[in-house]
Amino acid sequence: MVIPAIAMLLRMGTSTILGAAIGYERERSGHPAGLRTHLLVALASTTFMLVSTQFVYFQTYRKEDLIAVDTSRIAASVVTGIGFLGAGAIIRNGINVQGLTTAASLWLVAAIGLAAGAGMYTVAIVATLTALFCLTILRQIEGLRWHVCQRQIEIVGKKPLLNRHLIQNELKTLGHVVKDLECDDNLAQNELRLTFELRFSTEHAVEPLLTKLESLPGIMSIKLIRTG
Repeated sequence: MVIPAIAMLLRMGTSTILGAAIGYERERSGHPAGLRTHLLVALASTTFMLVSTQFVYFQTYRKEDLIAVDTSRIAASVVTGIGFLGAGAIIRNGINVQGLTTAASLWLVAAIGLAAGAGMYTVAIVATLTALFCLTILRQIEGLRWHVCQRQIEIVGKKPLLNRHLIQNELKTLGHVVKDLECDDNLAQNELRLTFELRFSTEHAVEPLLTKLESLPGIMSIKLIRTG
């Protein structure tokens, strides 16, 4: 059944507002894919869905023509194609990976757009509210656990005095969880650069760690970076 033009515009307007709501939250958090990106993804998904379900009614077929239409193919292509856009939002910086949440929000906005385009307003609105809850409230809860107690530490020292295994053992002895390790061996300058991702029980445990590391042989510099 052909949908009236006003109903199509209502679906497009709904997806635009819902997509903009999630995009606004991402933009406030300083992410590159913000309001306009999410708005356009939601609107594009809705348009694809409307084209997928309604294009047959706008064609000039004859009465005797036998037409078979699979309305799910365009929607399935949107789900696949949005992955490339989401991958562009993911940035790797050393051992840190940023943009995973933004990529997931883009994928969700595409689903919200498809739902709005299909006239499933309740599903689209509930998905949007749930996403906003995850991106705002749950982020604060997540931050309470790791924001204060997660650090990245970079150690530079001269070989062969700098002992990587000794440093790792000291970290384990002090009770710090080593999440990841990156090792950069500079043969020209005979230097070794070690990067650790650490988790502390409390913020007060940072200073004793630095004091202990400074006493180890071969260390030239220590750089501590707040992450999370």
